[in-house]
Amino acid sequence: MSLSISDNLAASLIAAPIMLPSLAGTMALIFRRRRRMVAAGISIGSTALQVLIAVALLLRASQSDPTPYAMGDWPAPFGIVLVLDQLAAWMLLLTSVVGFAVATHAALTKLDRKGWNFHPIFQFQLLGINGAFLTGDLFNLFVFFEVLLIASYGLILHGQGARRLTSGVQYVVVNLTGSTLFLVGLGILYGVTGTLNMADMAARGAQLAQGDRGLFLAGGLVLIAVFALKAALLPLHLWLPRAYSSTAPAVAALFAIMTKVGAYSIIRTTPLIFGDVAEPILLPAALGTIALGFAGMLAARGLRDMAAFGLIGSTGTLLVAIALFDSDGLAAALYYLPHTTLAAAFLFLTVDLVVRWRGVEGDAIVPTPRFAGASLLAFLFLAGGVALAGLPPLSGFFGKLLILDAALVSPHAAWIWGVILVTSLIAVVALARAGSTVFWKHDETPELPEDREPPRLVQALPCLFLLALLVGLTVFAGPATRYTQGTAAQLLDTPLYLRSVLGTASPPSPAAQGDAP
Repeated sequence: MSLSISDNLAASLIAAPIMLPSLAGTMALIFRRRRRMVAAGISIGSTALQVLIAVALLLRASQSDPTPYAMGDWPAPFGIVLVLDQLAAWMLLLTSVVGFAVATHAALTKLDRKGWNFHPIFQFQLLGINGAFLTGDLFNLFVFFEVLLIASYGLILHGQGARRLTSGVQYVVVNLTGSTLFLVGLGILYGVTGTLNMADMAARGAQLAQGDRGLFLAGGLVLIAVFALKAALLPLHLWLPRAYSSTAPAVAALFAIMTKVGAYSIIRTTPLIFGDVAEPILLPAALGTIALGFAGMLAARGLRDMAAFGLIGSTGTLLVAIALFDSDGLAAALYYLPHTTLAAAFLFLTVDLVVRWRGVEGDAIVPTPRFAGASLLAFLFLAGGVALAGLPPLSGFFGKLLILDAALVSPHAAWIWGVILVTSLIAVVALARAGSTVFWKHDETPELPEDREPPRLVQALPCLFLLALLVGLTVFAGPATRYTQGTAAQLLDTPLYLRSVLGTASPPSPAAQGDAP
């Protein structure tokens, strides 16, 4: 009996990344007005606990096959099912550490006091992201997309301002368009296969008659276009620079993981369900995204714009590796994915400190009077620039080496090598220009305002935490790459996923459907 309870608790842990932020968000909502410190404590404590849960799930996933968790005991494909595998556990851990850093930064800088509902919305945002990574069902992937997008609408407007309102409206319109296309794609796929469970759809899709195969792939391309929109892939990137540079930098740091939800969805669905149907489109678009992103860094006139374009460029690099659609490419992508997310979040939080501590000129890339704390910020900006450009000694250098090595077998290797190496040089030039202008040159006019608050060094702790994670990803590159290689092998083993979720590599028979609870 005790063993059964233990097994049930272990199985229920899979649902904890969804249930915990839901509970924390509700509790933070209760205390948001009169006990703000309590609400902040709940939010930070929740994210810290999510880190511990994610570590436990990562250890479990690394030692077992994909593990389904049937909500309400309705087995797949008849009910809502969550699936824990190595990819889901990897993404949950990344989300939790970024969430912990951003929640702590928001409390230390008092960003959460610029509105009533920061922490409740923040927790619901984590709920949507975690749910998207865990669900084994395409319709519930759509539902969790909507949850995280609705929460992001609130976060992007946090702190108010005309610029945020304008960019927020554009962001809403773009994402509503994406949601509509998502439903269209789901309708096509359900009409052809009669299911929305990912494993069941993979099995049924492989058995479709040739006449239905074209419609099935058309539905798949619609979904991949939606995921590319979320990942800001060229030419669907136009919404990101304005939205991310207009919102609070700490919120943009959390949004660094949102572009990865689109990349994750491509990784999750393409090898399993649709095959390499998107390869002829995805690779050129990803190469163009890299060029556009890093060229945008060079043209940026503000640090927030530069960080936003850097995020686009690094996401393009990630999508190049995904577009290879082989084991080495996916393994390289899964090592580079946490690096680029941590680096972008780190740079956004550093830019926020620059704006707060500088006193004048905001994030504009212009000389300003000397200010206290500039040495620490210069070091953090240098580290963030090295990370985002993929220079040694940080993990981005190893990530790009893995991607370049995986690309050697591609017929487009010369293009991939050329674009990645040239754009890395452009990123270095852009970051060097911005860093030397902001931290090296000085202009004593206008003078610093007399009522300027002195910088609080404790505010830099979340940045140092993210930098420590980047260093850790570098030092433990060996174990990390072995994990990502195992994850890539698991992703490409479609029969294993089907057996783990459905209990068989074939879709259930009509008779079995009649026996469903």
